[in-house]
Amino acid sequence: MNGPMRTVLAAVALSLAAVAPPASGFDAAETFKKGTSVLSLEGGYGEQFNREGFTTQSHLKFFNLGLRSSLLPFERFGAGGALHGALELGLEPFYQQYTDPEPAFWAGLAAVGRYHFLALGRFVPYVELAAAAGGTDLRIREIDSDFSLLLWGGFGGSLFVTDATAVYAGYRYEHNSNGNVDTPNRGWESHVGVIGVSYYFR
Repeated sequence: MNGPMRTVLAAVALSLAAVAPPASGFDAAETFKKGTSVLSLEGGYGEQFNREGFTTQSHLKFFNLGLRSSLLPFERFGAGGALHGALELGLEPFYQQYTDPEPAFWAGLAAVGRYHFLALGRFVPYVELAAAAGGTDLRIREIDSDFSLLLWGGFGGSLFVTDATAVYAGYRYEHNSNGNVDTPNRGWESHVGVIGVSYYFR
């Protein structure tokens, strides 16, 4: 992750910490009750990195937007321990706009799983995995097709500003390829910073 992105993520984290209310009075058991629905709006910024050490790469830069509708389908796990948490499963229409080396887009639907760790009061760390399929007009040396897959894994933290509303920031490792349905398909990876807001309701 480059210097500017680290600076942005650090500033977001410090801002969230500054506005965080005290942990007292927050009931995670109620907020993360089985059957709760979650609606999240998020945006991110990412840059390609050369994980495999190719001699050339396209130096992609992009931003993205997503609107996730999720459900907490299970009772909470690991009561009383450090892994005490709740699983969120959802679908997310997702749009990615490339700005460098030239304008292009990706648009599709992602299936997202996020596990929330509930032992720290209003501060709720999470880990996540997602898989998305969609259409694109991106034409670069790494990939040249009308269809591609986005896969990401990441982590972050939410701060509950009310019992039902949380703001969050995190990091994602994103992979893009077309699943070998067309050539070329060298694929590419990127570091992504994300911020968002979630609303929990029944």
